[in-house]
Amino acid sequence: MERKNILGSGRAYVLFVIAAFVFMITSADIAGAQSAAQCKEERRILVNACKSVITRRPPSAYCCQRLRVTNVNCVCPVITPQLAALIDVNYAIRVIQSCGRQVPRHFKCGSITTP
Repeated sequence: MERKNILGSGRAYVLFVIAAFVFMITSADIAGAQSAAQCKEERRILVNACKSVITRRPPSAYCCQRLRVTNVNCVCPVITPQLAALIDVNYAIRVIQSCGRQVPRHFKCGSITTP
């Protein structure tokens, strides 16, 4: 399993793929910088809320809510080149748009740039 070798565990894979869905979200109402512990907790909550998206099922209302409020600055730093190679950017864009968020063109997040 190449994925496990790159990311360490199945849970890590889920965390990173779900986190990737957030990478394009921008939020004008982000108050400020968050601690590493706060960011880790945001990613954990997002993963739990959006697990169904991994199997390409539509996001739940709660998943969409988490996609809208998760701080992009907590997600982008974990998007490595290895993870970026596993991300279907077009699918991520569709999920985010289905949750009511606009996706900026040419937005750079970690090792991914949106089309």
